[in-house]
Amino acid sequence: MAARFLITAFAAVLFSGSVLIAQTGEAAQTAKPKILAIGDSLMAWHRGEDLSIADSLAAELGEPVLNRAVSGARIVYALPISGAMGMRISNQFRERERYDWVIVTGGGNDFMLGCGCARCERRMNKLLTADTKRGDVLKLIARIRKTGAQVIYLGYLRSPGMGSPIEKCKDEGDVFEARLAALAERDNGIHFHSIAQLVPSGDRSFHSFDMIHPSKKASTIIGKQIAQIIKRADQSR
Repeated sequence: MAARFLITAFAAVLFSGSVLIAQTGEAAQTAKPKILAIGDSLMAWHRGEDLSIADSLAAELGEPVLNRAVSGARIVYALPISGAMGMRISNQFRERERYDWVIVTGGGNDFMLGCGCARCERRMNKLLTADTKRGDVLKLIARIRKTGAQVIYLGYLRSPGMGSPIEKCKDEGDVFEARLAALAERDNGIHFHSIAQLVPSGDRSFHSFDMIHPSKKASTIIGKQIAQIIKRADQSR
C-alpha cells in the first residue's frame, strides 16, 4: 500500500512538473515568473487544461505564474519522500528563489484526511494557534516573508448545501480562516482572501463534479479576485 501511494504521489508531481508555469502570450514564454502559487488541489485543479486559479491569475495580470501546487498536499505531512516531492506544502517553496508574490492554499486536506473534520482542535493548533503566534502555517509564511515576498493565503469554497462532502468541515474551516484573517492583520505583507461567500446557496456551478473542488467558472473568478488584490497593492502591475 505504501509503495502504491508513493508511486501515485510521484506521478502527480511529475505531472505538475510538466505544467508548472501558467502563461499568457509569447512574451511570457521567456519571462521569469515573479509570482509563485503553492498548495493543494484548490490551486492545482484544471491545470491540465490551463484553467486553474493560477492560469486565471496569469491571464488577468499578463505575466507568468509558477504553479507548484499538488493535489492532496497538506501543511502537516510526515512522509519524507513524497513530502519532499511536494505533498508537504512547505517544500513547494524554496528560499533561494525570489518572488514578488506567493499565493498559498492549504489546510483543507489536513482536516478532511488528518482528523476527519471532527475533534480537530489538536490539528488546528498544529496549523495555527488561536493567538496566531505558533503553528506550521505561521512558520511557512514567515519563511516566505523573510525573502521579501508578499503572501496571499486563499481560503476555501463552501458547500452550496447540496450534499457536498465538505459540509461537515464548515465549522473547522470557519475557525481556521478566522485565525488566518487575524494573522493577516498583523502584517500588511500578508493578505487573507476569503471565498467563503462566493457560492450562492443551491448553486452547483461553482464546484466540479465531486462538489469539493472549484469548477472552471470558479477558478476563473478566484484568479481574477487575486489579481485585483495584487494590483491594489502593487501599482506597477
